[in-house]
Amino acid sequence: MTLAQTQPQVSALEFDCDTGNYHTFCPISCVAWLYQKIEDSFFLVIGTKTCGYFLQNAMGVMIFAEPRYAMAELEEGDISAQLNDYEELKRLCESIKRDRNPSVIVWIGTCTTEIIKMDLEGLAPRLEAEIGIPIVVARANGLDYAFTQGEDTVLAAMAQRCPTSDEVQTPEEKAERNSIQKLLSFGRKKEEVIADESAYHDHPPLVLFGSVPDPIVTQMTLELKKQGIRVSGWLPAKRYTELPVIDEGYYVAGINPFLSRTATTLMRRRKCKLIGAPFPIGPDGTRAWVEKICAVFGIEPQGLDEREAKIWESLEDYLTLIRGKSVYFMGDNLLEISLARFLTRCGMIVQEIGIPYMDKRYQAAELALLEKTCNDMGVPLPKITEKPDNYNQIQRIQELRPDLVITGMAHANPLEARGISTKWSVEFTFAQIHGFTNARDILELVTRPLRRNNNLKDLGWETLVKEEAKV
Repeated sequence: MTLAQTQPQVSALEFDCDTGNYHTFCPISCVAWLYQKIEDSFFLVIGTKTCGYFLQNAMGVMIFAEPRYAMAELEEGDISAQLNDYEELKRLCESIKRDRNPSVIVWIGTCTTEIIKMDLEGLAPRLEAEIGIPIVVARANGLDYAFTQGEDTVLAAMAQRCPTSDEVQTPEEKAERNSIQKLLSFGRKKEEVIADESAYHDHPPLVLFGSVPDPIVTQMTLELKKQGIRVSGWLPAKRYTELPVIDEGYYVAGINPFLSRTATTLMRRRKCKLIGAPFPIGPDGTRAWVEKICAVFGIEPQGLDEREAKIWESLEDYLTLIRGKSVYFMGDNLLEISLARFLTRCGMIVQEIGIPYMDKRYQAAELALLEKTCNDMGVPLPKITEKPDNYNQIQRIQELRPDLVITGMAHANPLEARGISTKWSVEFTFAQIHGFTNARDILELVTRPLRRNNNLKDLGWETLVKEEAKV
């Protein structure tokens, strides 16, 4: 693998590994945000009725619009190999093409397709040629992947479908594929757009990867534009037909800490150079992310000190609520390291970080920043537990009595019943948490249970709540 710059060595942090089980939300839930992000896509989840029940409950029911995803439910006949997989999938995909006409169909494999060894990768090319629509295969099963890693498998598969310059011949075709540049140029005169080009430095092409809402795409692109850095494209794009051009030697940078497979695919298969930066979560992480990209391109960053200081000043009303408070991460969505680093910088004490999967190479810069932040704030380094045993965690939580536990939904109510304040980790997955300005949204989520407790105390209900907890 080729890194754009030597990764920092992480040594002082303590790492542990427990049972090896993933106590997380199911990764097929990635369909919830990916089908909304890629507007011309259709997601076909191949699994059992249990998968269908999960999707229906996890994603809600669309009343006013039909969502662009569906279930291909395996019955006893399918599992007993009595039916023809190819003919059934062909029938479904032809129906999807006829009714929805997407630019791409994404097959999401589940635990069942893994167990019965269903050859999705073998079926897809033949069917793709027959119906004339690209079919991308992503295995987002809960046996091998944790919650947000479902997106990682989809983006890794799509990375191999990104065109090269040889396939996109003219500059006009390249510009047409870059949706973010079209968005930034919308409504502006041609002379203004041409003059704006001079603001960019001369640097190698840069592609960012990670599925985030369009406002975040615009914000992060503009943050880099302020430093004279042009973003050549995003993976995924708003439309499958606008996937970015990726050639050998292009630079890539991730925006989420759970995309290690995508990063590996871009480096090994597409011969890209990965910029190993902390992730742009919180003003400290966003500044470090921008600085690292600038450093790789030999650009002196401008105005980041003032920008970060201004954001921290605007967060003071939240910081007064959490300074000195303790937080414990049980582990669910792989955002734990970045959130722990940000909350440490906010003045909280992180007692332990549980995380389902830890790729120390991909998160090396984030781990180094966590260690530096703990040293700067004068607090102990937290222990990081990969694949934590929830039973043992709950025993430790009972002993430590943290002010807040960030956990999966399964453990929230039992902990609340024991008088421990909790916050669902899944809420951070669906919230807009990247960039300078969205740090307030993170703290809004973190402080909500603490503000609720303060309100109960002010109303004199604290005794009642404690009595209910005992019952």
